[in-house]
Amino acid sequence: MSNLFWLTDVQMERLRPFFPKSHGRPRVDDRRVLSGIIFINRNGLRWCDAPKEYGPAKTLYNRWKRWSDKGIFARMMHGLAAEAAVPKTVMIDATYLKAHRTATSLRAKKGGLTTNEAA
Repeated sequence: MSNLFWLTDVQMERLRPFFPKSHGRPRVDDRRVLSGIIFINRNGLRWCDAPKEYGPAKTLYNRWKRWSDKGIFARMMHGLAAEAAVPKTVMIDATYLKAHRTATSLRAKKGGLTTNEAA
């Protein structure tokens, strides 16, 4: 893929203060992993569809999951927004998310109560 996304040196320096300290073994290259996470989210791909240039999909997912659970990505967003001269609300557009085609069949089970009957 020729249109891969890579964070620049300037962007990495702005993000580095938000990184957690590495305990024990050193982390895999932060630039590669974060660029891969951004690429996956930006393009709405599954983790297993990550281009090999970003490393193993499991590494990308594990970093995203761990850092999300610890609130690191939220702190990054708040910290970057706070650097602005005028405070702004930062929003991430998720309109590309789609429901699975079987999601419509989950409304009522066969023989079960509908929402109107349950109330």
